[in-house]
Amino acid sequence: MCGLLFPTCFLNSSLTIGGQTSSPPYKDPSLPIEKRVDDLVSRMTLEEKVSQMMNAAPPIPRLDVPAYDWWNESLHGVARAGVATVFPQAIGLAATWDTGLMHRVADVISTEARAKYHDAIRKGDHGRYKGLTFWSPNINIFRDPRWGRGHETYGEDPYLTARMGVEFVKGLQGADPKYFKTISTPKHYAVHSGPEPDRHRFDATTDQRDLYETYLPAFEACVREGGAYSVMCAYNRYLGEPCCAHHTLLKKILREDWKFPGYVVSDCGAVYDIYKFHKVADGQAAASALAVKMGTDLDCGNDYRSLIDAVKQRLVQEEEINVSLRRLFTARFKLGMFDPPEMVPYSRIPIEENDSPEHRRLALQAARESIVLLKNQNGLLPLRKTLKKIAVIGPTADDLPVLLGNYNGTPSSYVTPLKGIERKLAARAQVAYEQGCNLAEDGPIIRLVPSSALSAAGSPGLNAEYFANRNLEGAPLATRIDQTVDSNWISRPVQGLGDSNFSIRWTGKLTATVSGRHSLAVTGDDGYRLWVNGSRVIDHWSTHGSETRRASIMMNSGRTYDIKLEYFQATGGADVRFQWGVPGDAAGKAVSLARESDVVVFVGGPSRRSLKAKK
Repeated sequence: MCGLLFPTCFLNSSLTIGGQTSSPPYKDPSLPIEKRVDDLVSRMTLEEKVSQMMNAAPPIPRLDVPAYDWWNESLHGVARAGVATVFPQAIGLAATWDTGLMHRVADVISTEARAKYHDAIRKGDHGRYKGLTFWSPNINIFRDPRWGRGHETYGEDPYLTARMGVEFVKGLQGADPKYFKTISTPKHYAVHSGPEPDRHRFDATTDQRDLYETYLPAFEACVREGGAYSVMCAYNRYLGEPCCAHHTLLKKILREDWKFPGYVVSDCGAVYDIYKFHKVADGQAAASALAVKMGTDLDCGNDYRSLIDAVKQRLVQEEEINVSLRRLFTARFKLGMFDPPEMVPYSRIPIEENDSPEHRRLALQAARESIVLLKNQNGLLPLRKTLKKIAVIGPTADDLPVLLGNYNGTPSSYVTPLKGIERKLAARAQVAYEQGCNLAEDGPIIRLVPSSALSAAGSPGLNAEYFANRNLEGAPLATRIDQTVDSNWISRPVQGLGDSNFSIRWTGKLTATVSGRHSLAVTGDDGYRLWVNGSRVIDHWSTHGSETRRASIMMNSGRTYDIKLEYFQATGGADVRFQWGVPGDAAGKAVSLARESDVVVFVGGPSRRSLKAKK
């Protein structure tokens, strides 16, 4: 018996007939995809089948099936995979009310996705965020402004959400009659719009009219009109049943009523929720079996590894697992993953298409069209050209994370509101800035560590050492002075530094200008640690998403403090920010600036970080 339990046992995937070797049917691109998929699935052991039903699917060498991670993001640009064109956040795209523009945006996203995918495959990279199956768009209905993920959606209107969603799906998947450009996954199905902290155990309730008039229209349109080949089921229950094991939602409405032919993927950890928090199944195997029987084909997580035991316990039949396998491999075949590249039209998209000037121009157009002027009282806009001093005030005026939103790529360049105003007006008016307040955090105002910090050589900034591994080992790939720590390897690229598996060490000195309790903060994806005068004050040295850690330190005016910051990036998103909060009357400074200026431009509002802090 060959399979995952016997990894050294490999068979030749060719057939020998009459002394001649021929390829098996699943390798024959002239055959219908259905026959090829049936043939491939029939050759797999149960262990191999189960291994392919989790997002990080390992290779099956004996069948020449490569590894593939189904988890990829593209909410408003290819996300978490290095530099890419970043479009306005989804709620901003919805504000354009322009379905044609939405289609063009999605088409660009899928072009860059293809460019990145084939470049990664050439380099032997089969990791997360490098694939072609994208878990976008988020078409949940944004009914309550307190929901921290509402900005990922197209707003509160089911019709607008449906129209935007359909064009996003079409642009992402392409129009080729045989092959998908990428696969779009509308999410989170269904009735999933908060409350965010309780999403793993929450039971949503509506009447039938609200279900069919509010929560289902966008999903139905994306499936029926857009042809979405994947759908993500939600964490929560709906009327008592978990959405990823829901007979009415998955079997009746999605499969029977809408004739959905594709595959369903769980939100990450949703199968775990079925038995751990919803408590509708007795353990992992029972929950996994229930999800498969109801129609969830792919588990974002690893709970489906229990399906082997579930088959042994007769909780689910192997043929039911085969149904899911066929759906999953049909998707991979329709993406051209098992065909010669010359047969797949999208395989010829070069890496140079990523973040091209043309794509950046489209992002600029989308940003302009997303702006909504709610009121222009007394004709204040456009500003008079005779203004002498302009005050820019607000915590988001010079904040990159606010520009990016979430599920975002990394822009090769960006312009904050403050920088844009300075570029436009600095030649004929004084532009001054005060942050005024934090977004939500307590303590002193947090700003990027300024260029007044000194490197070991006495130059403004911090001494930076870049390593081509995640352990700060060996000789640095490059050394230089970084005036700020703000994902600066993107705006100032380091030759030879990839998108993942690298590390950086910054060292230098900070001189306090006032006495009191100062705040130092590091935000990073992935690990980081900070020393002050040789004492470790922040330690978050692990693989994780973008998270912030703080340290409060007494500093004396005029005294210099040694600083060392280390960071490593594993996979997925990459960012790090080092910030310094100096005691003082920040609000008072902002008020004083406003009084002495001709006009105030205030830039505020929530961000991903502020919403998280308020939970």
